[in-house]
Amino acid sequence: MSVLVVGVSHHSAPVAVLERLALDADAAQKLVVDVVGAEHVTEATVISTCNRLEVYTDVERFHGSIEAISRMLIERAGATTDAMLPHLYVHYDDAAVSHLFRVTAGLDSMVVGEGQILGQAREALRLGQELGTVGPALNVLFQQALRVGKRAHAETEIDRAAPSLVSAALEIAAPDVGGLAGRRAVIVGAGSMASLAAASLSRAGASEIVLVNRTPGNAERLAGEYGARVAPLADLERELVGADVVVSCTGATGTVLTRDLLARARTAEADPARPTTVVDLALPHDVEPAVADLPGITLRGLARLAEELRVADVAPGIDAVRDIVTEEISAFTSARRQASVTPTVVALRTMATTVVDTEMARLDGRLPDLDPAARAEVLQTVRRVADKLLHQPTVRVKQLANEEGAVSYAAALAELFALDPDAVDAVTRPGGRP
Repeated sequence: MSVLVVGVSHHSAPVAVLERLALDADAAQKLVVDVVGAEHVTEATVISTCNRLEVYTDVERFHGSIEAISRMLIERAGATTDAMLPHLYVHYDDAAVSHLFRVTAGLDSMVVGEGQILGQAREALRLGQELGTVGPALNVLFQQALRVGKRAHAETEIDRAAPSLVSAALEIAAPDVGGLAGRRAVIVGAGSMASLAAASLSRAGASEIVLVNRTPGNAERLAGEYGARVAPLADLERELVGADVVVSCTGATGTVLTRDLLARARTAEADPARPTTVVDLALPHDVEPAVADLPGITLRGLARLAEELRVADVAPGIDAVRDIVTEEISAFTSARRQASVTPTVVALRTMATTVVDTEMARLDGRLPDLDPAARAEVLQTVRRVADKLLHQPTVRVKQLANEEGAVSYAAALAELFALDPDAVDAVTRPGGRP
């Protein structure tokens, strides 16, 4: 397994670049299919969130794969290579494992410790499984990464930092309007972020929550769960009148809330300059930036939130999570290195068995009248000699697998004993021996 990650996130790129790479469900599926169709790529899936797009692959060759995947992301962004390359990052093999474990544990999130990334990683695994683009390598990696994330949340206080980007954003925005309790809130959208926003506002004691959505299905379900009211998108202007908190988190590709629309809604109020906070969590953005120019309006988009959330590295439990991630990375990479030498060890022992069988057949030809009991004793002795000769090399190569350069030890063993490369490869193919 040679895992390659090519990605871009809030750490490496501004929101403007992330917006150009935003994927809806269909686009994510197309990207995965395109990536796995590239030469040297055997498995693929993507993690796509509001602050990251990462392509996870199992590859046969590093350089050819990285060039193909990078080119796809650059084309997706509609940017020049020179403009886009500085924002891309690459992780390979053990570094790729380390990166994914940090991601699922919440250490790489905009809000350190947020739990939403676990669902997003689980969705990446599901997508790859559904498309048939995730095989043994990525399946094992993602399953373990999900367990690492669950362990981090179960065994530490990292959740106290902020359970999600949504709740953190609302916590930051609350002072703009003197707190969320007793405030009227309008949520535009009805997806997972809208659900988190409704939950956070309900817990905070908002006096009214209105869910504005293009279609009523999901909005009505959320409304029933949180005691909210549903309104069609056509009524957005009317619903904005008197709103203290506006959260927009749709999957639209264009602007949903314009300056003119909000300005008209404000003119219907007794105090058009009344403090109102607008939180835009969509990617691409839902809210026209010029909204911030209106009197009384505080606009917080992802770029501003990223700056305001940089204090998250002092999150409770973060050191404990780092320790868990370090421990899990060490265990996983150690098991992975040992597994990498297994095909060579199996091929070596198979070769020894073949040699013993060949020599016994030759003995049968020379001594056809050999007593069966004597033959059995000779066979047992020859096998014992072969086992003793191979025992130390195979034990040592497994021990050395935990050290850097384990792959070269396995290669040296294969070279010294002139093992057939096809015999080694056969062990790792479906139907081969473990």
